[in-house]
Amino acid sequence: MANDDSCSELLLDNQLCFALYSTSLLMTKTYKPLLKALNLTYPQYLAMLVLWEEDGITVSHISKRLLTDPGSMTPLLKRLEADKLLTRKRRTDDERVVELHLTPQGRALKDKARAIPGCIVEASGQPLPDLMELKRQLIKLRSHLKPSL
Repeated sequence: MANDDSCSELLLDNQLCFALYSTSLLMTKTYKPLLKALNLTYPQYLAMLVLWEEDGITVSHISKRLLTDPGSMTPLLKRLEADKLLTRKRRTDDERVVELHLTPQGRALKDKARAIPGCIVEASGQPLPDLMELKRQLIKLRSHLKPSL
């Protein structure tokens, strides 16, 4: 039953947040079968992307890159360590700091993951220049929404 008190700014389909949320859900579902072949979850894949860029970083650094709390990274990183994709080592000069290092198996997984971005572009049904412009706009939006740290 429709509400007679129509307020267009409160309609679900008029919400930017819902467009972003629902697209994010579908994007993650699109990644799922691709990542299953690598035995990774989507959050693990994001962590591996950072490590493939910057091996030997700290938990704090990867947390900042992924815009997450360092404490929430611990279970994810422990799982990657159990899967022998990385090692976690405390610094000798400051035991509070944990460094992350890819194992040979973790580095080798990068080659298996190379096809994923192309699969995502294909699944989107959008030309690459349009996707790159959308990404640019989303990064701009994120930069305005990101709380100062």
